[in-house]
Amino acid sequence: MTERRSIDSYSSDQSSPSFNSSMDPEQQPQQYLPEGTGVGAKLNLTRTETVKSLQDLGMSASVGAPDVNAPQSTKNAIFPEEYTMETPTGLVPVATLHSLGRTSSAISKTRTRQIEGNGSLSSSKEEMEEEGDSTPDLDPDIEFVTFVTGDKENPHNWPTWIRWFYTVILSALVVCAAYGSACITGGLGTVTKKYHVGLEVAILTCSLMVIGFALGPLIWSPVSDLYGRRVAYFFSMGLYVIFNIPCALAPNIGGLIVCRFLCGVFAAAPLCLVGGSIADMFPASTRGKAIAVFAWAPYAGPCIGPLVTGFITVSTERMDLIFWVNMAFAGVMWIIVALIPETYAPVILQRRAVRLRKETGNPKIMTEQEAQGITLNEMMKACVVRPLVFAVTEPVLVATCFYVCLIYSLLYAFFFAFPVVFGELYGYKDNYVGLMLIPILIGATFALGFTTWCENRYLKLMSERRPTPEDRLLGAKIGAPFAAIGLWLLGATAEKHVIWVGPASSGLSFGFGMVLIYYSLNNYIIDCYVQYASSALATKVFLRSAGGAAFPLFTMQMYHKLGLHWASWLLAFICTAMIALPFGFSIWGKELRHKLSKKDYSIDSIDA
Repeated sequence: MTERRSIDSYSSDQSSPSFNSSMDPEQQPQQYLPEGTGVGAKLNLTRTETVKSLQDLGMSASVGAPDVNAPQSTKNAIFPEEYTMETPTGLVPVATLHSLGRTSSAISKTRTRQIEGNGSLSSSKEEMEEEGDSTPDLDPDIEFVTFVTGDKENPHNWPTWIRWFYTVILSALVVCAAYGSACITGGLGTVTKKYHVGLEVAILTCSLMVIGFALGPLIWSPVSDLYGRRVAYFFSMGLYVIFNIPCALAPNIGGLIVCRFLCGVFAAAPLCLVGGSIADMFPASTRGKAIAVFAWAPYAGPCIGPLVTGFITVSTERMDLIFWVNMAFAGVMWIIVALIPETYAPVILQRRAVRLRKETGNPKIMTEQEAQGITLNEMMKACVVRPLVFAVTEPVLVATCFYVCLIYSLLYAFFFAFPVVFGELYGYKDNYVGLMLIPILIGATFALGFTTWCENRYLKLMSERRPTPEDRLLGAKIGAPFAAIGLWLLGATAEKHVIWVGPASSGLSFGFGMVLIYYSLNNYIIDCYVQYASSALATKVFLRSAGGAAFPLFTMQMYHKLGLHWASWLLAFICTAMIALPFGFSIWGKELRHKLSKKDYSIDSIDA
C-alpha cells in the first residue's frame, strides 16, 4: 500500500531548508506529499490556498458572521466561511489564515472593542470567558477542508429542481409530524368512550404530544449537529412510526398519554431541523421562497388531521384506526426521507476530511469543528442552555416568539372552537366539523403564493441598498390584520340564523394572515440572531409548542363560559393588539435590539 504523508510531518527528519514548513504561507502556496518510501520516492503536488487566493475570494482579516448552517458549538471560529465558501484547492491552511489576521487573540481583541463601545470592559471579559474567547490559537499545520469550486457535494450546487423537490418532500415531512399532533382531535369521542374518561382528559392526548414538540429539539438538535440531518430524521421518524403502535393498542388512558408524549418528542425532529435543511440547500438571497413552503407546512398539517380523522370516527368509531392511518403516513414519509442525501455542510466536510486523512496519511486535514473539539458541556450549552437563556434574556426575541406562539395557539384553538360552534350550534358531526377547516388551508395556500411577491420585493431592495432584519417584517405587517379579522368574523357570525359559510369563512382570513406572520417573523429571527440562529429558532419552537399545548386545555370551557361571541372576540382583542408588534419593530427594531438585548447578534453588528 502506498504511504503518503504531509510535509509537516515529513520535514521533521529532513535537514534541507527546502523542507521548512514554517515558511511564510504566501511563499508556500502548495505542499509536497511524498508517495512511497526510500530514495526513489516520488513527490505528489497537493495545492492549498494562499493569502492572495483567499483575498481574491473576498476574505479579509475581519471574521464574518457564521451562516445559519454552521455548527453552533464551535468556539471562537476563525474560519466561519468554511461551510459556505468554495475554493480552488479545497484546503485552507491555518497558517495562511493566521497570516491573513485570523487568530483567536485577534478576534478576542475585536470583540473587546465592540463590547467596550456598548458597555463596560468588565462585562466584555465575562462574555469572552462565557463564549470561549480565551481559546488558544490552533496548530498552524492544520488544514481546513472546504468545498472546491463547483463541488457536486455542495448542496448549493445541486440542480434547482432537485433542491425544490427535496424542499417539497421535507415540507411534507413537517406536515406529517404536525398532522399527528392534531389527528386525535377529530376523534376525541372515541377516546372518552373507550377509556371512560372525561373530555378534558381526552384533550391531553393532543396537548401532551405538542409538549413533546417543545422538548424534542433538545435531543435532535445535538444529534443533527454531530451526525447530520439525515441521521436525525431517520432515527426520529423510525421511533415515531414504532410508538404509534402502542398508541393504537394502549390498554388504558395513562399508557396512551405517555406514548403520545413520546411521539411528540420523536416527531419534533422535522419541526426543528427542516428549516435548517432548506438553509443548507439555498443561499441566503434565495432561501426565502423555500422557507415560505416550510412556513406553510406546520400550520397545514394540524388542519388536515381532524379533516381526515373526522370521517374515520363517524364511519368506524374506532380510535385505533386513527393511529394506524397516522402510522402509515409516517411510515411512508420515513422511507422517502431516508433516500434524501445529507445536506448539512459540516458533516459533509467532516466525512470528506476523514477520507482525505486516510488517502493522504496527513492527520492534520480536518474541519474547524474537529480541530477545536466538541465536549458534551459545549454541546449542551449550545443546543439546550442557550435557547432557554434566550427565552429570559432577549426581550426582542421573546416578543417575536410570543406573536408566533399566539398564532400557533390560535390555530389549535380553532380545532376546539369549531366543535362548539359547528357541533353544538349547527349539529354537525366530526366529519363535517373537519370540513370547516378547509378554508384555513385555502387561506394558508393563498399566503404561500403571496410570499413570492414579498420575496421579490426583498430581492429588489437588496439590489438598491443593504437590507436590515426589519425589512423582513413586510409579510407580518400585511398578515397581522387578516389574522385578527378572522377572529372578529368568527365571533360576529356565530349565530344559528347565519348559515355555516359565515363562521367557516373566518378561516380564510386567519389562514392567510397566519402563514404570512410566521414566514415573516421566522426570517426576522434568523436575521436578528444570525450568529446563533439555531438557538433562537429553538427558543421559538419551545415557546410556540408550549402555547399550542396550553390552548386546547381551556378553549372549549372558554367558549361555554363566555359564549360564542365573546370567546372569539377576546382572542380577537389580543390578536388586534399584537398588530402593533411588526409595525413597531419595523420603526424602532434596531434601536430596541441595541438597548434591550444583552448583545446585538445580528448581521448589522458583525459588519459594523
